[in-house]
Amino acid sequence: MKNVTDSFVSLGHWPSAGSFGFNTDILATNLINLSVVLGVLVFFGKGVLSDLLDNRKQRILNTIRNSEELRGGAIEQLEKARTRLRKVEMEADQFRVNGYSEIEREKFNFINSTSKTLKQLENYKNETIHFEQQRAINQVRQRVFQQALRGALGTLSSCLNNELHLRTIRANIDMLGAITD
Repeated sequence: MKNVTDSFVSLGHWPSAGSFGFNTDILATNLINLSVVLGVLVFFGKGVLSDLLDNRKQRILNTIRNSEELRGGAIEQLEKARTRLRKVEMEADQFRVNGYSEIEREKFNFINSTSKTLKQLENYKNETIHFEQQRAINQVRQRVFQQALRGALGTLSSCLNNELHLRTIRANIDMLGAITD
């Protein structure tokens, strides 16, 4: 510490004229050199440093402005996306409601159609049964008639003679003639 104070004291004792020499005290010369360099830097570098800081400030401001614009665009896109989402959700709900009502309508139509088909099949079945019954009855009638006719012809053949036979034929022809008139 004594060297530092001695160097300051020795600065005041330089000879004003006469000799020129080197000061070997490093601390004293470094302070002088440093103060000169800082003075020069401040004097000449003030404009350059100010320009650099202004440029940096402008870039930061531009970056902030661009970020704000991007943020605004992103918020706008987010709102549009939310609006589209709400619209799609409403459409989905509408499709869901329409789908359920369509399913119910189709179910009702299917039940009605199946019911009608079953009724038609029941009617066809009943008609088929009725037709088969009528056919069976007609076949039985035909057989009974054929057997009765054979029996009657057999009885007539054994009981009738030619004269009675001719009278019966004339009577039947007369009856047919009266019916047709």
